[in-house]
Amino acid sequence: MAGGEKRKGLSKSCALLIVIAGIERYAFKGVASNLVTYLTDVVKMSNSRAATTVNTWSGFTFMLPLFSAPFADSCWDRFFTILASSSLYFVGLVGLTFTAYARSRSTSKTVSLYFLYTSLSLVALGLGVLNPSLQAFGADQLDHDLDHEPSSEDKEVKSNCKTQFFQWWYFGVCAGSLLGVTVMAYIQDTFGWVLGFAIPTGSMLLLIFLFLCGCGIYVYADPAGQDLKAKPFQRILHIVKEKVWGKNKITLVNNHDLNAMELELQDQKPLCNCSNTEANTTTTKSSHDEKSCKSGFSGLGTAKLLLRLLPIWTMLLMFAVIFQQPATFFTKQGMTMKRNIGPNFKIPPATLQSTITLSIILLMPLYDKVLIPIAKKLAKNEKGISVMERMGIGMFLSIIAIVIAALVERKRLSISKMMKTSPDPDPMSILWLLPQYILLGISDIFTVVGMQEFFYSEVPVSMRTMGFALYTSVFGVGSFVSAALISVIESYTSSRGGKHNWFADDMSEARLDNYYWLLAFTSAISFLMYIIICKHFKSRSDDDQCDENC
Repeated sequence: MAGGEKRKGLSKSCALLIVIAGIERYAFKGVASNLVTYLTDVVKMSNSRAATTVNTWSGFTFMLPLFSAPFADSCWDRFFTILASSSLYFVGLVGLTFTAYARSRSTSKTVSLYFLYTSLSLVALGLGVLNPSLQAFGADQLDHDLDHEPSSEDKEVKSNCKTQFFQWWYFGVCAGSLLGVTVMAYIQDTFGWVLGFAIPTGSMLLLIFLFLCGCGIYVYADPAGQDLKAKPFQRILHIVKEKVWGKNKITLVNNHDLNAMELELQDQKPLCNCSNTEANTTTTKSSHDEKSCKSGFSGLGTAKLLLRLLPIWTMLLMFAVIFQQPATFFTKQGMTMKRNIGPNFKIPPATLQSTITLSIILLMPLYDKVLIPIAKKLAKNEKGISVMERMGIGMFLSIIAIVIAALVERKRLSISKMMKTSPDPDPMSILWLLPQYILLGISDIFTVVGMQEFFYSEVPVSMRTMGFALYTSVFGVGSFVSAALISVIESYTSSRGGKHNWFADDMSEARLDNYYWLLAFTSAISFLMYIIICKHFKSRSDDDQCDENC
């Protein structure tokens, strides 16, 4: 009873890592949320090039976990991986601050631009390794508290604690994002970019210090246990090699089989492992199956698992494309609108991104205390809304948000054209952009938290970093898709004459509304295909063949 009472809350190490995650988001959002403004106003890039640069950089940032996760799961120690990647992140921010300082002091743009890309690459590399490792390290703390509970009642406690961890983790991330977007956007617009980049750099130094302070309270994964369970990607390569080259070939089980072969030639007994030897195959298979159940998944099972998640992963990409808009074109829209509050204060356009995180922070308790209990009563189950349903609701809300964005942009364009011919109309207020931001925040509550729990639950413990990498890679590939869309559309529309360019630098001539309608249409198709896939998808939690801890 006491043990169960103790496990109702998260451990100190979990709480510290949630705070560290919030600080990291503060540093990242302090740079990323207003980067498009820096590129257009200071570096003097065109709107389309700046948007493509931001999307490509975001893409590399969120895609890197896919490449680092296999090493983090199989070879690297998570503690030192976090320490090394956060240090690299810090060095990148130092370089970014230096580029802003050099540009403010020098008219030479070549050196400054070179350092800018180098610094952004270091930030992307550090962040790409840090994020999944940090969250997986947090999940290690969670497993230590609950891993030994075998009963069905305690499995429910584990499930609730897991959900609580992800929700508090996301709350910490949103709180850091909110501060990064609001405070840093104001500082960058008011006091300049040197201070605006120096503060995130200092916060990363604080993150490293706090992380080292927690050395005594962290739970570290048992290396011996990891040897038994881990190296899933080595198993994948082994099974592929076996399938391609191993057919009808004699395979020696170990180094002692040289002696075994000699004995076999003398006694004519099949002591080696032959692919066509039924008895030996049965023995090996039963031994392999027993080992697989203990270690989580066989090599073939791991490969099948990743392929099984691919359709849902693909359908989530358009949601990620929509989420690239607040940091790029939504911000550029805001720069052309009426931003005054009183005679002296102007709203920095990037701060409107804070309404996404603010709506998450305010509405998350409403989701837990009101929506979930109602859903439990209506659905008559303990979960209320399944993870798949949760992601689907968020995808639908994101489509509504981009439709609203298209309607608002069409209205802004009509007012801009009227202002050219008549001085009477006032510019459209920036507050008209709030509904699309708020709806994206609500969709975030459903889809992003659902994605974290979904990919966490659908991979074995030995591939947990890979599970988080699959989640972040959705936004990475989504960024690349967004950048590719912009490049293709600009190439096509600009070839028909500057007047038809959807991403013209003159925002009164640009046709962002058409771009938003295109995103709404493609997202709707993706959403319908997601519904079809969900009907035929079998969750790993439904399979009772392996133990819960596999």
